[in-house]
Amino acid sequence: MERPAWAPRSIDISVPSVSRIYDYYLGGSHNFEVDREAARKAMEFMPGLPKIMQANRAFMRRAVRFAAEEGITQFLDIGSGIPTFGNVHEVAQAAVPGARVLYVDHDPVAVAHSQAVLRGNEAVDVVAADLCKPQEILSSPGRERLIDLNRPVAVLLVAILHFVEDVDDPYGAVAELREALAPGSLLILTHASYEGIPLPPERAEGVVDVYRDIRNPLIMRSRDEIARFFEGYDMVEPGLVPMPHWRPESAPEDEDPYAFSGFAGVGRTA
Repeated sequence: MERPAWAPRSIDISVPSVSRIYDYYLGGSHNFEVDREAARKAMEFMPGLPKIMQANRAFMRRAVRFAAEEGITQFLDIGSGIPTFGNVHEVAQAAVPGARVLYVDHDPVAVAHSQAVLRGNEAVDVVAADLCKPQEILSSPGRERLIDLNRPVAVLLVAILHFVEDVDDPYGAVAELREALAPGSLLILTHASYEGIPLPPERAEGVVDVYRDIRNPLIMRSRDEIARFFEGYDMVEPGLVPMPHWRPESAPEDEDPYAFSGFAGVGRTA
């Protein structure tokens, strides 16, 4: 297999990557045949997967603009993936010139791309770290340079927690991050769920199997289980809802039925 110039030497390009599969769903160009194959296999069970990813991105952009309107100027995007058009720093800096953004991902491909894309933007950085080790993120030089934890921060956990198994204590990791945040900080979160998918659960289960086969288990949680991530936060209206229902800019009834798969919400620290 030909290694493209943008692929870091250190990565095994014969193994699919969640962030490159996501990039493929969004129509990006930073993915390999092995990623496209896994994506196509998942889409055999759930053809609307790209619509779900687009709904995630659209929610993320609305939530970042909301945070900027609330006066937040610093953003911590964990599990940020491969930068694509309309990323957090573009949305945030369009709303607040000079907004600071720290991207965090544990995928070396995502980190390498981010470094290439962000070169020359002093107010943005990327850190290779794992959501399950919050101290790695909080004590990183990038965080110390860009994010002042004494002021409100918007933390984004968009389409990431459903890749963290309960055994790795995602609730503990999210609580540890919350403890580090100043009052008035926001948690911006989306999570996959069987609730809302316009398919019988056993068919959606086929997608879960595809991710399990590439050793990236997809953990479908219920709305109540997702709500637990917001313990210690006050929910911003309209609460934890299907993505198109969170402060929509166009009529939700015009959305693709797949866009309603899973939940989105924003919480504020007291």
